[in-house]
Amino acid sequence: MFSYRHGFHAGNHADVLKHVVLVQLLKHLTAKDKPFMAVDTHAGAGAYSLDPGTYAAKNAEYATGISRLWESAENKFPEAIGDYLAQVRAFNPEPALQRYPGSPQLLLQMTRAHDPLRFFELHPTESGVLKEYFRSNGRRVAVRAEDGFANLRSLLPPPSRRALVLIDPSYEDKDDYKKVTATMREALQRFATGVYAVWYPQVRRREPAQLPELLQRMAGDDWLHVSLTVAAPPADGYGLYGSGMFIFNPPWQLAAAMR
Repeated sequence: MFSYRHGFHAGNHADVLKHVVLVQLLKHLTAKDKPFMAVDTHAGAGAYSLDPGTYAAKNAEYATGISRLWESAENKFPEAIGDYLAQVRAFNPEPALQRYPGSPQLLLQMTRAHDPLRFFELHPTESGVLKEYFRSNGRRVAVRAEDGFANLRSLLPPPSRRALVLIDPSYEDKDDYKKVTATMREALQRFATGVYAVWYPQVRRREPAQLPELLQRMAGDDWLHVSLTVAAPPADGYGLYGSGMFIFNPPWQLAAAMR
């Protein structure tokens, strides 16, 4: 939906979960020299300022997300959290947390020159920002102001026969849940061996509660479901109280890292 801007939520607990998983997937895929294609179907603006006056500062959702980890830097974290924090720190040259890397920026940071990056973003303003953000990266990065659900098929199967696809819509439109399952069904038919990571919110609705089960049915035996719940479901039925990631064809080390 064109009213949605991810900047309002940048660095919140849902971003933390999504990006902890993403960093581990990239760490695995880049361990081999062979190139792979990385796709984000709902890429947003690419990266976000946390300075006063920005979208992110309006609700300051990052204060209960990345900031809690950033301010606890002296603690010893599990390796997966440490890997994630290292990538956020690499994007912040100053000691203070001033910027948050969205999924596109993390993909840029962790991939190699021979790994193509493909970003979809339908929001007209966000896609324009994203194109400008990656303007200097040449042909390796392609930003398409298109519906990622409808156009993912055009990229599959990739020439390298290796791919990581992140599917992370806002779900403000409840039809997104149906679109996720339809998109995954078609993607698996076209390219069954790709690594697909589907993010979803925990909210008091029937659709997100059912989504992991629907995805599991089409995943066979090779899948991983990870979730992070940060509060009890709100009594009034409104609000995000956690999120989840469903991964198709996960690397075998991922389950242990997430535990």
